[in-house]
Amino acid sequence: MDTLSYKTISANKSTVDKQWLLVDAEGQTLGRLASKVAKLLRGKHKPNFTPHVDCGDNIIVINAEKINLSGNKWEDKEYLRYTGYPGGQRSTSAKELLSKQPERIIEKSVKGMLPKNKLGADLFRNLKVYAGAEHGQEAQKPKAINLNDYK
Repeated sequence: MDTLSYKTISANKSTVDKQWLLVDAEGQTLGRLASKVAKLLRGKHKPNFTPHVDCGDNIIVINAEKINLSGNKWEDKEYLRYTGYPGGQRSTSAKELLSKQPERIIEKSVKGMLPKNKLGADLFRNLKVYAGAEHGQEAQKPKAINLNDYK
């Protein structure tokens, strides 16, 4: 029998090739940036993607304070949180959150695009977001990528 035989390769923790990638958020639209970063965190851009394994890369996002939102979302978009007490629901507009904690806008957006389970929590730990251009991961030698080149 002269046929080609392929074996399905399933990645695991020891066979995964993780890299450090640097993403500049300056001038990027929030949702488009978040969906691309979530895809990179999950590892869906790699040929050996395995759904139940953390095979994505470590992502560093800089310039979070220079993110864009379209339309009236700076005033209209609300972020809700709950203190745990009765009547303790608090809301914050996107503009207020940007002035206080600009990293949180990108973190919340990306976290909502990851799986809602233990794997999603592990993937979220691979994301580092910084408000300015300085970051603390120079020792990892991250490779700067242009998100406009990714689909």
